[in-house]
Amino acid sequence: MAPTEPVVTTTSGPIRGISAAHGTVFRGVPYAAAPTGRRRFTASRPHPPWTGVRDATRPGPSAPQPTRDTFGALDMSPFFGPSWQRGEDYLTVDIWAPRRRPKPAPVMVYVHGGAFVSGSVNAPLYDGTAFARDGVLLVTVNYRLGVPGFLHLPDAPDNRGMLDVLAALRWIRDNAARFGGDPGTITLVGQSAGATLVGGVLAHPAAPGLIRRAVMQSGNGHGAFTTDQAGIVTAAVSTRLAVPATAAALAGVPDEQLIATVSSLGRLDLRTPDDHDPLGGLTPFSLVLDRQPADVVAETGTTVDLLIGSNHDEGNLYLAPLGRMSGTTVEDLHSTAARFHPRPHDLVEAYRRSRPAATIDDLRAAILGAGLFGAGTRAMTVAHAASGRAATFAYEFTWRPDSLGGRLGASHVMELPFVFDIAHRPSLHGPNALLGTTAAPSGLATRMHDAWVRFAATGNPGWQPTTSSAYRVQRIGDIWELVDDPAPLESAAWTSSTTR
Repeated sequence: MAPTEPVVTTTSGPIRGISAAHGTVFRGVPYAAAPTGRRRFTASRPHPPWTGVRDATRPGPSAPQPTRDTFGALDMSPFFGPSWQRGEDYLTVDIWAPRRRPKPAPVMVYVHGGAFVSGSVNAPLYDGTAFARDGVLLVTVNYRLGVPGFLHLPDAPDNRGMLDVLAALRWIRDNAARFGGDPGTITLVGQSAGATLVGGVLAHPAAPGLIRRAVMQSGNGHGAFTTDQAGIVTAAVSTRLAVPATAAALAGVPDEQLIATVSSLGRLDLRTPDDHDPLGGLTPFSLVLDRQPADVVAETGTTVDLLIGSNHDEGNLYLAPLGRMSGTTVEDLHSTAARFHPRPHDLVEAYRRSRPAATIDDLRAAILGAGLFGAGTRAMTVAHAASGRAATFAYEFTWRPDSLGGRLGASHVMELPFVFDIAHRPSLHGPNALLGTTAAPSGLATRMHDAWVRFAATGNPGWQPTTSSAYRVQRIGDIWELVDDPAPLESAAWTSSTTR
């Protein structure tokens, strides 16, 4: 290791990074103590200071998780990253620090997705090179997943994975200036489960003291479980492990066994007499809250600016790679609607009226995408705009590649290569790759990435905001177009559903 590589002294101790084309990269930097044994189920604690210079030139370990690199016929390895990289000190951040400039850099903190059970900062999609190139200090965060991160237990705090994100934000606030960043302009960004976590942070009373702005990409502001729903998962885990449903009992269960148990849960029915499953059986884990984040934001408001949106064909990711984009029956359509809505017939009819030319396959995919992400995204957008205390900017990503014979569309995850400005990379292209075989429109990645950079720096991505009286959405794709409420009939159908 070259002794001339850059060293930064953090509040936890000095770290050595590696020089890169546009600044310095630091990998696997701990922001909290290693969650081992019983501490897997406690709130995050500060990492003990270290002596000497800690090597931060190589990727660190990741949270315990199952191996996931494909999604049916689709290569999803750029999203999931390598399989579980073992090591106790996995509550870490990776830092892409730009070259020093006269003015401190805006800070973006990225929270990965993966259904609350998988993913890590080591995934190729989260390369922060372009952000450092454009003067942004990008920090990506590992957090606890699965049972350690989100299982509801009577003798442990809920939402330990979100508590990790809050702990990371405190560490970043205290150390950003040491890497050339401005701790007063921190933007918290998340995608999928990560975006739902960002929504939880927005609703948390600590948010205004930790972040100035937030970005929610394909999350769900109505995606939290009730304690009763979370209890169904807890009981299932306890039964499969044959141990009491307590942190004390789980403390002695190895990570490998916890992972195998999660993988065996299948699609649990989390519907209760009072609540539907807000994630439609996609995952057995989510935030566990008494009130949905969007409802809290609607009532209390927030001073944190928000950039929020989803993709036009979110649901295709869960159908096309599995060969389910055709052959939909009426029963399939209504069954999909019933996963998310107490009156599935009414929901289906609203979509039929809104999309008279759509096939039954198209309707099923649209309802699935809205149930998982679109309706919850709109709920948070409306809630945030209603308070009038901070700016709200909405978007919809619409570009469709030829992936999987053109069936994938503008699916879930599709916007990420454009946000990170890496859409040109060969690993993302091919008949079974995320971006297919055809090139994206010229300048799409540059323009979308620049909008995210501009939002982090100024609080405005470059289009008019949504307000309490005007629901505006910036469509991002082959063309960029600011439109008024793109689907009022469908939105009204979701608003009329019974949600907490």
